[in-house]
Amino acid sequence: MPEQPKPQRIIPIQPLFKAEPKVYPRTIEGFFQRWRWGFVWLTQIIFYGLCWLPWNGRQAVLFDLDARRFYLFDLVLWPQDTIYLAILLVLSALALFLFTAVAGRLWCGYTCPQTVYTEIFLWIEQLIEGDRPARMKLDAAPMTSSKLGKKSLKHTLWIVLSLWTGITFVGYFTPIRDLGNEALTLSMTGAEIFWILFYGAATYGNAGFLREQMCKYICPYARFQFVMFDSDTLIITYDEARGDPRGGRSKKADPRQQGLGDCVDCGICVQVCPTGIDIRDGLQVECIGCAACIDACDQVMDKMDYPRGLIRYSTENALKGGLGRSEIVKRAFRPRTLVYSAVFLILSAATAWSLTHRPPLRVDIVRDRGVMSREADDGSIENVFHLQLINTSEVTRTYAVSVAGIEGIHLARPETVTVPGAAAASATITVRVGAEQAENLHGARAMRFTLADVGSPDVQVEEAAKFWLP
Repeated sequence: MPEQPKPQRIIPIQPLFKAEPKVYPRTIEGFFQRWRWGFVWLTQIIFYGLCWLPWNGRQAVLFDLDARRFYLFDLVLWPQDTIYLAILLVLSALALFLFTAVAGRLWCGYTCPQTVYTEIFLWIEQLIEGDRPARMKLDAAPMTSSKLGKKSLKHTLWIVLSLWTGITFVGYFTPIRDLGNEALTLSMTGAEIFWILFYGAATYGNAGFLREQMCKYICPYARFQFVMFDSDTLIITYDEARGDPRGGRSKKADPRQQGLGDCVDCGICVQVCPTGIDIRDGLQVECIGCAACIDACDQVMDKMDYPRGLIRYSTENALKGGLGRSEIVKRAFRPRTLVYSAVFLILSAATAWSLTHRPPLRVDIVRDRGVMSREADDGSIENVFHLQLINTSEVTRTYAVSVAGIEGIHLARPETVTVPGAAAASATITVRVGAEQAENLHGARAMRFTLADVGSPDVQVEEAAKFWLP
């Protein structure tokens, strides 16, 4: 008999992404939620309003990529100022390390754009579809004209807000008023249309659909936040010693006689969580530190006439050692946070000093390489230099050019250069050394250019160069 083939063992393919039920956050009010909405208003007033603020006849904040100039109120930054961008990134990282070491994911819970726009989109959703039970019931119901109308209205408002967000974003690179006129006349460029739609689609998708998935799976910060935590980091905690064992009870009943803790196991802390976690299971990667569970639990404690703080901001050491608020604050000033603070403040102060003491003129001197040196009609030796000037202020300035550093050195003729505000200019300068002095000099000699502001003699810039002699 022929040998029967052995059956092949089928190995099931493991999914890379675990499908989870949709999270329906419940509306909650309280101290921390008022703070969250305060930051929502603050960040959006700045984002949507700053591009409309006029300043010196232009937009207050404008990143003009075509002209290669960044305008930040009175500050004008050029490509040569990219060092400040690097410093800004370093300061942002230091601030993130400092805030996380002190109080966990404050950025995520209160000011992260993902959190802010999710909160705004949820507000629109709750306004149209109702609170958590109504939204769950609506999604489970079959499609009707009423359901279609609510869903259509919700998505229409989401799309309008997303497109306006995209327009505002592009308005920081193209003057917002010009962009508005282009939109009305249907004359926007392809790049502007692309970025408006791209940024709008990202806002619509992230805040309308991804929501907690962005915080749980996509954002890298959730993965390395624990590296910056320690036992004295202020985080949202559930007091297990006080709350357990959990269980329902009458308001008039004594939980201790029933062998219960203060947690009534109502589940509201889970219902209000925007990422759908149970904070009673301990600190988790998915927790964004929004403190919605604190406000929810405090309201339940008030109704039961129990002390607040079953869920609260605390630290690991405080829970273990029963530390009070003053001791928690004292432990916040530990070597780690002090080092972060010192480096952040020193670097911030140095950057601020550098920006306020920037010279109003940048000069780049390039020798005319076609002629190293040549003899003039009067027997003197002359070199030709090309000066590239950048006026870092927004005021037109005129500079008088002079040279020094070598005996008998002078300009072939008096030179002044006018540079418009926030613009660049160039000039070709002929420098000479007298015939008598040149006889005793050979090779490259150090010299310097001085450019003095005609209107403000105290404002001047010096730049070193080399004068070549035969």
